[in-house]
Amino acid sequence: MTKDLLLIALFAFLGAAVAGLLGALALRKLRHRSLQVSIGVVAATSVLAMLFGTLAVAWEMLINPHDLNTVVIVCLMAAVVAMVMAVLLGRWVAARSEDLARAARSFGEQGSYAPPDGEASAELAAVSRELATTSAKLAESRERERTLESSRRELVAWISHDLRTPLSGLRAMAEALEDGMAADPARYHRQIRTEVERLNGMVGDLFELSRIHAGALQLTRSRLSLYDLVGDALAGADPVAREHGVRLVGARVAEIPVEVDAKEMTRVLGNLLVNAIRRTPADGTVAVAAETRADGTVVLSVTDECGGIPEEDLSRVFDTGWRGTSARTPPAGAGLGLAIVRGIVEAHAGRTTVRNEGRGCRFEVILPTG
Repeated sequence: MTKDLLLIALFAFLGAAVAGLLGALALRKLRHRSLQVSIGVVAATSVLAMLFGTLAVAWEMLINPHDLNTVVIVCLMAAVVAMVMAVLLGRWVAARSEDLARAARSFGEQGSYAPPDGEASAELAAVSRELATTSAKLAESRERERTLESSRRELVAWISHDLRTPLSGLRAMAEALEDGMAADPARYHRQIRTEVERLNGMVGDLFELSRIHAGALQLTRSRLSLYDLVGDALAGADPVAREHGVRLVGARVAEIPVEVDAKEMTRVLGNLLVNAIRRTPADGTVAVAAETRADGTVVLSVTDECGGIPEEDLSRVFDTGWRGTSARTPPAGAGLGLAIVRGIVEAHAGRTTVRNEGRGCRFEVILPTG
């Protein structure tokens, strides 16, 4: 009995294997056709495997013709039902695929993706979700590009204005000196020197920003104390503070060691201090503090009394060319200082933040201690 069962299984397998081989060859030949055709081939292969296996067993076991005809009819009926189901499934999958293809085409033409209506298979639904995610990312990227392009246009306009004004003054003073019309040549020379220094500072800022954007900023790190770093920055900003009648205060600055580029980090603090001084009214105070946090970071903060920044502008403070509202815009500068601050800090693997606090703003530079 066991031997007979093994023989039946063997001949059934051989017959089904023949059908499977034919189905595999058909799938290979038709692999570039629609999924509906492939589903039909798979359904037909299943039925043929059952039929060939049955015929092989019948031939070996010498089943009488009447029983064999009965088995063949049963297989043919099963084949009809299987092919009908295969056609229905193929049509449904093809329709869902066409809907997804149309949605993808609209994505390419309009730049936004709208998922097709109706239910889809898990695989097609996964593709639809990936397209939706890609669409969202592209929309964010386009928005960033529009913001950057707007910032670049504003920057070019402001720089053109800021360069044109001193250059016009320099040309007028040079012409007056050439014509001998200057009543006080020494004063003209001093003014020319002042304007040249201001232009040199603007060109230096542009060069620094271009290095940051190009990834060419090379850091020479050394271990130093935040106390010394803040002290040097306060000493450098003191003349500007005296000129504007602003008090500088170094509060809670401890001997905290950090690994930074001393020159670039001094520039960071200098830009923050000058920005705070210019926006703080006379008799106001600008405070600098440094502290460590539990997460192992060091925080340098500069707090001013500028009156605050509108909430909708807080996210743009460190953008290239941002200078705030007209009430807060200083008479000079192209809005590069804070963008340079962010670039240098990010090159140190740190980050910058700003928030309104008290009568002004608190700018923070957060650096890793390692």
